[in-house]
Amino acid sequence: MSKRITGQIEIIGAQFEEIKKSIGTISEYAEKINEYSVESLSDLFTIIFGGAINLSASDIHIEPEEKQARIRIRLDGILQDVLFVEKELYQRINSRIKLLSGIKINIENRPQDGRFSIVEKSSNLAIEIRTSTLPAEHGESIVMRVLNPEVLIDLEELGLRKDLLKIVEHQVKQPHGMIVVTGPTGSGKTTTLYAFCKKVKKPELKIITIEDPIEYHINGISQTQTKPEKGYTFASGLKSIMRQDPDIILVGEIRDTETVNTALQAALTGHLVLTTLHTNDAAGVVARLTALGADIANIGPAINMVIAQRLVRKVCSKCKKLKTISEKQLEIFQRELKDIIKVDSKTKIPEAVGCPECNMTGYKGRKGLFEILLIDEEFEKYIFAKPSVAQIREKAKEMGMTTIKQDGLIRVLEGHTTFEEIERITGE
Repeated sequence: MSKRITGQIEIIGAQFEEIKKSIGTISEYAEKINEYSVESLSDLFTIIFGGAINLSASDIHIEPEEKQARIRIRLDGILQDVLFVEKELYQRINSRIKLLSGIKINIENRPQDGRFSIVEKSSNLAIEIRTSTLPAEHGESIVMRVLNPEVLIDLEELGLRKDLLKIVEHQVKQPHGMIVVTGPTGSGKTTTLYAFCKKVKKPELKIITIEDPIEYHINGISQTQTKPEKGYTFASGLKSIMRQDPDIILVGEIRDTETVNTALQAALTGHLVLTTLHTNDAAGVVARLTALGADIANIGPAINMVIAQRLVRKVCSKCKKLKTISEKQLEIFQRELKDIIKVDSKTKIPEAVGCPECNMTGYKGRKGLFEILLIDEEFEKYIFAKPSVAQIREKAKEMGMTTIKQDGLIRVLEGHTTFEEIERITGE
């Protein structure tokens, strides 16, 4: 059914079209895996990966238990059970995945990482699969991240409100300074940085990235990957990139003192630096950079904008219903949005129902929630006084920043998601 070589699986167009027609729900996916489990592993892998791609899964999880193994996929950020397979089939799948991923088959007592690609031959679309194995009680737990280049989107498709989109479009065109995108793992930070690069790339600009690893390849951009074992880290790589005369530098993540100080110096000396940081919100960036060893005197002058983001599930358009807002919900909306949008007891908001189209979850697809902190001269002076995170947050709100929670509640009123989903992401 598919051609396989080490490090690559090839699926021809007709086979992929067949999978698209036959696998539209998780139950159909489970049926097909079950059906092909007695066939060759090549055919089974075509179903496993082709089905996951067609369902827009971001990850495939294979988790061994005492007598069987569970297969799950992550859809719209939520893990969904697919089916259980026999332990003997799990062992065969495990060995083949390790072979494809270029990791050692005979090592089972320590974590390993690898990768391979799936090529859809008719369109020559290459989808990278990043593999991670982890020793567990009943065998090795396998997680495969599906890096589909078709998920790369333009800046206008990120889901920014119109007023925020104008701010971002202006900032990414600045000749120097730093833009920091922050949020937890899986919140879409890399997608946002790539959208920035796609927006600004043109022949007269040199854009160089340093990433760990390179998740998606973009034409017209010089992308490099860290190799700590060879001495090419974020810090050393950034110094080397500076000697390449770039206009824009993308640093996958700021993790240590040397990287943060080099990145800030690059932003202060005529380069636009795009990077990510792990903090809970935009206000936490200053404290995090200081904790990493950045000089407070450089943070304000270097940073142009901080974006904090989360991903929320969009309510399924096929089955959603509108319901009247409850008294408790009305109180929250009025408190959070009192100076932004008027909400009364007659307001209706979406309710997730569930249908075959959304695998009975009530949600289909995801959308970004954002808060943007602009560092102008006034805020730069404020940062220099070393305020607390809470003080920075209040100051930003005074200057007009809409928080992630407020952005989420606005999205509920616009009919894009549900109140329950916003509470799941931002807390009650």
